[in-house]
Amino acid sequence: MTRGINKLANNNNNMVCDVETGVCGVAGSEEMELIDLTAPKKTIELYYVTDPICSHCWAIEPQFNRFLEQYGDYFNVHTVMGGLLEKWGDGFADVQNGIAGPSDVAGHWREVGDMTRMPIDGSLWYDNPVTSSFPPSRVFKIVQKHDEKLARVFLRRAREAVFAFNRNISDQEVLIDLVNGLGLDGKAIVKEAEHPDSQQLLNEDFQLAASLGARGFPTIIMVNEENKGVKIVGGRPFEYYVAGLKQVLGEDPKSKQQPTLEDYLAKEKLLFSKEIEVMYDLEQAAIKDFVEKELSTNDYEAKEVLGETYFVKK
Repeated sequence: MTRGINKLANNNNNMVCDVETGVCGVAGSEEMELIDLTAPKKTIELYYVTDPICSHCWAIEPQFNRFLEQYGDYFNVHTVMGGLLEKWGDGFADVQNGIAGPSDVAGHWREVGDMTRMPIDGSLWYDNPVTSSFPPSRVFKIVQKHDEKLARVFLRRAREAVFAFNRNISDQEVLIDLVNGLGLDGKAIVKEAEHPDSQQLLNEDFQLAASLGARGFPTIIMVNEENKGVKIVGGRPFEYYVAGLKQVLGEDPKSKQQPTLEDYLAKEKLLFSKEIEVMYDLEQAAIKDFVEKELSTNDYEAKEVLGETYFVKK
């Protein structure tokens, strides 16, 4: 009996419970193992050149947001306003897309929405058109002065408003409401965005976009410490951004696990079905069961717009 106790005592400092098997016993021979829990050093500068009313930028939200979630530890994100529409008239036209006036935008937007399943209404272009993308862009720059993360949230809310819910984001009252929703003083922010200094901030973004060689939206540019990088123009699959990051790093990047749906919805507040499908590699038909399995019915509300389901955090 004494020998048994002594044997157990000798191994007492080398016991372990295996998290995978649930079995407790004597650990292996490696008493000390060096590990590295540090996140990757942010060695990449990522420039995202965009505009609040860029339909293809809205369309890549599912892919780009997954890229940010899983590989964001590798890069610093710089969101750069590109200035898509200063005003109508004075010869403005997008000949490639057949756009000469506001009403021409509606059909183009609906095509993008139908093709990508990120819902786009577009009927505001007939009766309450966006007069310029500069007002929401200037508001973005002012919010950015206060908080970089909140600026990205504002841009997301502005896009939800104009694309899915048909709100005119060149209208002051709409912008005030969106900024209030961030917990900031909407009237003060929008008023500041009308000051000439805010246009100067926007002009600096335009100059940066030009220096990066961005001639269309979306343009994503990743640059490494040697000032070499890749430029990705237009909407691309998720894997395309990962391949670009690999090329800039010179090695395979390590991805983080996708967030739980509970955490993802808590962060974003509103998610469209397409975003969940892309984040978790799901077919559209599997969304209902997946959401019911991952979320409590007390945590979300399912709604529909333009034939697409979306989920709102309660």
